[in-house]
Amino acid sequence: MATCSEIILRQEFLKDGFHRDLLIKVKFGESIEDLQTCRLLIKHYIPPGLFVDPYELASLRERNLTEAVMLSESFNIEAPNYLSNESAVLIYARQDAQCIDCFQAFLPVHYRYHRPHKKDGDTLIVVNNPDLLMYCDQEFPILKCWAQSEVAAPCALKSEEICQWKSMQYKSILKNLTVQVPVGLTIHTSLVCSVTLLITILCSTLILLAVFKYGHFSL
Repeated sequence: MATCSEIILRQEFLKDGFHRDLLIKVKFGESIEDLQTCRLLIKHYIPPGLFVDPYELASLRERNLTEAVMLSESFNIEAPNYLSNESAVLIYARQDAQCIDCFQAFLPVHYRYHRPHKKDGDTLIVVNNPDLLMYCDQEFPILKCWAQSEVAAPCALKSEEICQWKSMQYKSILKNLTVQVPVGLTIHTSLVCSVTLLITILCSTLILLAVFKYGHFSL
């Protein structure tokens, strides 16, 4: 085991705001020229503070931009974080064209609504490292360096055939990925409710005035 090089995994968030792309890169310490028949599968666990839109994933799959599918059956993208559970996603990684021994995958994620806080206007979300799975059409001695156990999963995105993927040991650049989400403050509750009510009344009044002024009524 001491002679085996490490698999390096790096994940980071791209873009700003409430809608991000989670980019995952995997680099093998050995050249994978003899591993062209191998496939890499990432099983990621999305915390309750974030969500993946299954309809967005379906659109991206149609355009061949990603090969990801959700494992969670009952899923509500509108639910706030305190009414949500962790969800799981399978991502079939693709070989990086700019790096012969690298794979990469991306996953669009979105922030959920959080409860307002009393003092701090931010909350921290921790994204744990994913499970890394590999399947090869033939056996390679070097795989024994990294393989820990076997996991059953679909052989490909659109395949009903089940393969026994090897769970791979790797080294992560970050122990865990964290992101700050801005949240409201409870001291602003009265102000927000009052302003919302006033705007609602004003807009409703303007709509009614327009209806009576320009509407055509028949008795």
